[in-house]
Amino acid sequence: YVAIKTSAGTITLDLDAANAPLTTANFLKYVDQKRLDGTTFYRSMHLEWGEQPNGLVQGGIAASPALALKPVAHEPTSQTGVLHKAGSISMARYAPGTATGDFSILLSDMPGLDADPQATDPDAKAGFAAFGHVVEGMDVVRRIWDAPRSATKGTGVMKGQMIEAPVKILTARRVSAPVAQPHPAPLPEAPTPAPTPQ
Repeated sequence: YVAIKTSAGTITLDLDAANAPLTTANFLKYVDQKRLDGTTFYRSMHLEWGEQPNGLVQGGIAASPALALKPVAHEPTSQTGVLHKAGSISMARYAPGTATGDFSILLSDMPGLDADPQATDPDAKAGFAAFGHVVEGMDVVRRIWDAPRSATKGTGVMKGQMIEAPVKILTARRVSAPVAQPHPAPLPEAPTPAPTPQ
C-alpha cells in the first residue's frame, strides 16, 4: 500500500505486486527514494461521452530527467490481468517500455487502455500497464479531476487538459493496510403508529 499525500487530500493505493511485479517495483523505487515528493498532479483528461466522471488524472515527475530512473519494461494487461477500471493506477508512457515516474488514476472504466492482442497498431496491441487501484481517496481524485484546466497549457492531445494550478504531491510513502471502516448498524425501524380513531 502507498499513501500519496496531496494538497487536496490523501489517496491510498493497493499495488498489485503479484500480477504486475515489474511495474509495482518501479513505482516503489520512486516512492522509497522520495522522488515523487514535491511533484504534482498536472493533467485532468475529461471524456465528454458516457457516464460522468469519465477520464483520468495524471501526475508524477512530468518526465523530469533529474528525477527519472531507468524506464521499466512494459507489462501488458493481457499478461497481468490487471485491467483499466475506475480507480486503477496505470503507468503513463510514450512508446511501450518508456514509462518512468508518471502515472494516471482512472475515474471510469477505460478498456481502450488495455492491451488488445488482435490490434494491428503496435501501441493498441501493447496497451498501458495498470498495476493497482485506489482503496481510499477517490473523492480526492475527483477533486483533482474537477480542478480548473488551462486553455493554453500543453501541446498536442494534452492541450486543454493541463491543470491551471497543478495539485502538489507532498509525500508518497508505503503504509500498512488501511483499516476497514465498519458499516454503521442499520437504524431500527420506527414502530407503526396506531390508527387514529375517527
